[in-house]
Amino acid sequence: MRGWFDQAVGGLPRQFWLLWTGTLVNRVGSFVVIFLAIYLTGERHFSQSQAGLVIGLYGVGGALGTTVGGVLADRWGRKPTMLTAQFGAAALMLALGFAHHYGQILAVTFLLGFFSEAVRPAFSAMMVDVVPDRDRVRAFSLNYWAINLGFALAAVGAGLAAKVDYLLLFVVDAGTTLATALICLIFIKETQPSRTAVRPPRGEAGGLITVLRDRVFVTYLLVSVGGIVVMMQHLSTLPIAMTAEGLSAATYGWVIAVNGVLIVVGQLFVPKLIEKRDPARVLALGSLIIGVGFGLNALAHASWFFALSVIIWTLGEMIQSPSNATTVAALSPAALRGRYQGLNSLSWSAGTALAPIAGGFTQQHLGNAALWIGCFLVCALVALGHILSGPSRRRRIASLGVTAPVLPEPIADVPAVAEPVADPPAKLPTR
Repeated sequence: MRGWFDQAVGGLPRQFWLLWTGTLVNRVGSFVVIFLAIYLTGERHFSQSQAGLVIGLYGVGGALGTTVGGVLADRWGRKPTMLTAQFGAAALMLALGFAHHYGQILAVTFLLGFFSEAVRPAFSAMMVDVVPDRDRVRAFSLNYWAINLGFALAAVGAGLAAKVDYLLLFVVDAGTTLATALICLIFIKETQPSRTAVRPPRGEAGGLITVLRDRVFVTYLLVSVGGIVVMMQHLSTLPIAMTAEGLSAATYGWVIAVNGVLIVVGQLFVPKLIEKRDPARVLALGSLIIGVGFGLNALAHASWFFALSVIIWTLGEMIQSPSNATTVAALSPAALRGRYQGLNSLSWSAGTALAPIAGGFTQQHLGNAALWIGCFLVCALVALGHILSGPSRRRRIASLGVTAPVLPEPIADVPAVAEPVADPPAKLPTR
C-alpha cells in the first residue's frame, strides 16, 4: 500500500498541491449549483422551464467567461485572471442569495456564470504549466479526486443547510470561494511561460481564430458536448425527477453524494487501470457506461434505484475524466495553452447551458422516460464519435511531439521535479 500511495501522489510539485488545496476548499462549499434547481422551483416557485432558463443563463455567462478567461490567461497572466474571477464570483454569489425577482435572478446568475467559469482556463493552464507530461494522468486524477471529495461533502452539507435556510447555501458558497481566492493571492506564484521563450507556431497569429481553425481539437470538443449535456442532467432534471417521485431535497443530496463518495474511494486506482490504453477507446467506453447509468433512471421510482444509476454513470465518469484532461493538454500548444483550455471550458459551459434547457423541455413535454432514454442514445453517438475521430487526434499529438501520458515507474526511479521558477510552469478541472 505504501508503494502504491507513493506512486499515486509522490513527486508532484508544491504548486500543484496548492492548486489542489484550493480546489478542495472551493468544492466543499459548492452548495448553490447543486441545489439551484430545487431552490428555484421550491423556494421561489418558478416553473421547470423558468428554472431551466436560469440555469441555462449560468451556462451562457460561463461560455463568455471561459472565452475571455482563456485569452486573459495567456495575455494578462494566470494568477491575476484567477484572482479577478474568484473575488467577483464570491460577491455575486451573495448577491444571488438576496435576489428575489425573476429578472434580478436572471441577471445575477448570468454574471455569476461569467466570473465562476472565467477562472477555469487559467487554473487549467497553470496546472499544465507546473506538471510534466509523464505525471499529468496522476495529477488530473488527484485533482478530480479533490473535486469529488468536496462535491460529496457539499451535497450532504447543502441538503442540511437547505433545511435551515436557503440563504445559508449562498453564504457558505461565497465564503469558500473567497477562501480559495486568498490561497491564490498569498501562496500561488505566476506560472505563465515567457512570451519570448514560447511562441505560436510559425505563420499563426496565436489568437482564438487559430484555435478555432484546429479542426482536430474542435471536432473533439463537438463530440464531447453531447456527453456533457447528459452529465449535467444530474444538476437540473434529476433533482426535479426525484422530487416528482415524492423524494425530498435531503434525499437527493444523499443520493447525489454517492457520486462523490465513489470517486473518492476509487479514483486513485483509475490511472493504473487506464494507463497505456488508447484514450479514444477509454472515452468511448466511459460514454457508454454513462449512457447506461442515466438511461436506467427511466425505471427508477425509489431512492435506492436512483442511487444505483448514480453508481453506474459515476464509473463511466471516473475513467473518462482523466483521459479527457490529458487529451486536451496533449492537443494544446504551449504558446496557446490558455486559449485551448478556455475553448475546452467553453464546451463545458455550452453543455451546461444546453442541458437544463433541452432536458427541462423534454421532461416537461415528453416525460421522464423519454428524457432518460434520449440520454442513453446521445451517449452512444458520443462513443461512436470518439472511436471515429481517435486516429486523427493521435496523429496531431504525435506532430506536436507530446509523448503518450503514462504513469512513471516506481517513484524512487523518477527524477525529482524541480520547483517551478517565475517564468515557467501548470493545469486543472471540472466536472
